Amino acid sequence: MNANATTRAASTAVVIFASVSLLVGQTKIVPPANKYNPKEDVQLGREAAKQVEEQLPILQDDGIDDYVERIGQRLAESIPSEFQHPEFRYSFDVVNVSDINAFALPGGPMYVNRGMLEAAKNEGEVAGVLAHEISHVALRHGTAQAGKATKYEIGSVLGQIAGAVLGGALGQVVSMGSQFGFGTAFLRFGREYERQADLLGAQMMARAGYDPRDMATMFQTIQAKSGNGGPEWMSSHPNPSNRFQAINQEAAKLTVSNPIRNTQAFTQVKSRLQRMAPAPTTEQVMRQAQGQGGRRTSQGGGGGYPADSRIGQVEPPSTRYQTYEEGDLFRVGVPSNWRELPASTAVTFAPEGAYGNHQGQSVFTHGVQIGVDQNESHNLRTATNELIQGLRQSNPQMQQSGRFSNVNFAGRRGLATVLSNVSDVTREQEQIALYTAQLADGSLFYVIGVAPSSEFPRYQGVFNQVVRSIQLNDNNRNTNF
Repeated sequence: MNANATTRAASTAVVIFASVSLLVGQTKIVPPANKYNPKEDVQLGREAAKQVEEQLPILQDDGIDDYVERIGQRLAESIPSEFQHPEFRYSFDVVNVSDINAFALPGGPMYVNRGMLEAAKNEGEVAGVLAHEISHVALRHGTAQAGKATKYEIGSVLGQIAGAVLGGALGQVVSMGSQFGFGTAFLRFGREYERQADLLGAQMMARAGYDPRDMATMFQTIQAKSGNGGPEWMSSHPNPSNRFQAINQEAAKLTVSNPIRNTQAFTQVKSRLQRMAPAPTTEQVMRQAQGQGGRRTSQGGGGGYPADSRIGQVEPPSTRYQTYEEGDLFRVGVPSNWRELPASTAVTFAPEGAYGNHQGQSVFTHGVQIGVDQNESHNLRTATNELIQGLRQSNPQMQQSGRFSNVNFAGRRGLATVLSNVSDVTREQEQIALYTAQLADGSLFYVIGVAPSSEFPRYQGVFNQVVRSIQLNDNNRNTNF
């Protein structure tokens, strides 16, 4: 019997003994509003998948590929009927890179890094990651997020969606030489979408005969490995609050007897992986693809800063201010020598020489960024802390250097604090002034002011002035960042 047949038989033998009981108290999940139709999900996902497979090293091993495909299809068959879309075609491929990551595209194409398989301790943990990603597709989070785009977007809808679901270094790889570029911290799913994918994924795991607690354990493993910039999965999948606890609470509502966990097929796959040559990192793939000795450049578009922008000498902020009208949500005044930089989910104002593309990402060293973040808690202090946690995922050296203070923010109560960080560009200390307030719908409106530590005292007054100039019109808000 060949390896594929052996693997298939082992998986079947385990399934016979799994017994599942779904309790009435499981959490009801309501997918977000979506202006696209499922056929558009399929079309956009196929186009993005074609570029992914042209530019990422897909592992050519039938035994491992078939194993992941079987787990994925078993989970896909367990999607609740209200979230099934006949147009969708779920597929599962392994990317031969060592980074711990997985991602899904609209309509069903799904990719899991070899590093994720190597980090998993049992089949249930592999299923947990796949169930989470399948949930993003079934709930149509990619196109729902794209539907929130504002005038700050640049490029095609494909670029918006691919950036949203890929994010991080993987997004940089896909953007090389292609028509779409990616932003940085905010091109990712929000915490509410992550929470939904966790809960629906747990329910699907139970239906398929897996223990949802294995999903929670895998996420703990990913979190533990996220130091020093860590797994890219963490930057494109920000932690909802109490993720581990929430998954386990949902698991308590779902009874699975003799769950699938340690299988012969899983053991065989781990053995095959160990016998292979070590997988390259995503960074190494990027270097090889560009042939520039590791020097990465942005191709522009899709929400990144202009490709010809350069980090260099920065003029002091002008004492004259210019007013910008940002959709129907707010007005703001900024120094007249700062320019508005486009982005898909936030807007940045910065002077010449303070913004550019560094290692494939859009960065700025002086200026302000203004945006809106979903607020699950509807508590200003908690929501602000969650925003800071999200910023730390892509800036692991960031620390809060002061307490919160109350500020008057566009006629309402707000919070202000100062964070410290090490600039990715200059490698020197920088300080970040963070201001937050709640909109009428409970969302978190934020302003982030950035300047090198040596210049921060001068810039802090500018940041305060920018915040004082903001006028919000959020009672009938239909604009999202």
